[in-house]
Amino acid sequence: MIRWIIVVFLALMLINWFSPFLRRMGLGKLPGDFRFRLLGRDWFIPLATTVLLSLLAGAISKII
Repeated sequence: MIRWIIVVFLALMLINWFSPFLRRMGLGKLPGDFRFRLLGRDWFIPLATTVLLSLLAGAISKII
């Protein structure tokens, strides 16, 4: 159980670290990525980017 927590934590850190690079590549601006303002805060829900990155990770795991 603790291994999975560590893996999820490291994955979130990597995603956070690579997010500026991914934005420059156009990810985060796909149709299906929602950005809105609610209660004085900016909210970002990257649905399409998440699906695309999941498919990419699945394809890489099948190859390896």
